[in-house]
Amino acid sequence: MKHRLIGRTFAALATVTAVVTALASPAAHADALDTVTKSGVLRVAIPEDYPPFGSVGADMKPQGYDVDTAALLAKSLGVKLQLVPVNSANRIPYLTTNKVDLVISSLGRTPDREKVIDFSQAYAPYYQGVFGPADIKVTSPADLSGKTIGATRGALEEIALTQMAPNATIKRFEDNNATIAAFLSGQVQLIAAGNVVAAAILAKHPPRQPEPKFVIKDSPCYVGLNKSETRMMEKVNAAIAQARHDGTLDAMSKKWFGQPLPATL
Repeated sequence: MKHRLIGRTFAALATVTAVVTALASPAAHADALDTVTKSGVLRVAIPEDYPPFGSVGADMKPQGYDVDTAALLAKSLGVKLQLVPVNSANRIPYLTTNKVDLVISSLGRTPDREKVIDFSQAYAPYYQGVFGPADIKVTSPADLSGKTIGATRGALEEIALTQMAPNATIKRFEDNNATIAAFLSGQVQLIAAGNVVAAAILAKHPPRQPEPKFVIKDSPCYVGLNKSETRMMEKVNAAIAQARHDGTLDAMSKKWFGQPLPATL
């Protein structure tokens, strides 16, 4: 009886061990590429309040550099594209909670973000800076003392500027439209934003010109992926490299930024 009980115990342990091993096995885990291929849909987080990266066009459809990049990647994977609008604060949580497969939302690369997600090769040029009218003399963070600067909460420029200019009065807004509106209405004297955003403001509202004051950080844009998605990363990087090689990214840069893709990207 005792031997039979021991035998059954070992058999049960062996079964549990086999199940745990199977669950831990990479073959038992469907990675992002498997999931996208099986569903036939690529879910991409994109901005809709950050032209020319992403905005809503006159036809009420999303448009912009990030939208075109998302379409490019979906085509390269041979699947349909599902666009998911996000803002600066929730774009990474949408990825880490699997509400989307990729983030293509003018996303800069930082050490803190690298602890949470992975990044592709750079796909778009971008830098954050402080912009404002010509009559406001600012050339460095030290000159911001006593000035009011608008910034979008959670955006890279807001985080960096908080550290660079502790004596500045930074007014934080929940989305980019609110930040831009605050600058255009005179609610803030200056705006912390990306260079292409400032150019878009200038194109639409020439009376209040957002001239560049200084660069906060040169920060190209990357596609955000969940950690350890090696196969998806390879596909994304291959598509970006091909688009750079065949001129697709250059054409997109001219279309949305009004300038060629920098050779240094």
